[in-house]
Amino acid sequence: MKDYFFELKMKVRDYECDAQGIVNNANYQHYMEHTRHEFILYRGIRFSELHEQGIDPVVARIALEYKSPLKGGDEFISKLNVRKEGIRYVFEQDIYRAEDERLCVKAVVECVCVIKGRLGTHEMFDKILE
Repeated sequence: MKDYFFELKMKVRDYECDAQGIVNNANYQHYMEHTRHEFILYRGIRFSELHEQGIDPVVARIALEYKSPLKGGDEFISKLNVRKEGIRYVFEQDIYRAEDERLCVKAVVECVCVIKGRLGTHEMFDKILE
């Protein structure tokens, strides 16, 4: 398993599963978004404070690759790395089932900052890479 900047352990709730008893595909995006928000908070940045200053990090693109399903009650670890490419922040996010460390989902999430209505960069958001 590769090294990651940040990881967050969570548990699948039954209502997140579909009729087949596996996590509905859209919920993986919720898990990853929650992980990004917790990572940013861990780095000392609050999204509400950014928004009050007119800085809004938003998702521009997501590519997901499903590997192995999670089921109700499964504990999992959501992990991420991040790098900056131009004005984009590229998050590599992987979710592993905790029990056997099996890779469940791989994703690349590209985010940009909208600052007072325009694309740009801001030193406050850049500090996540320090």
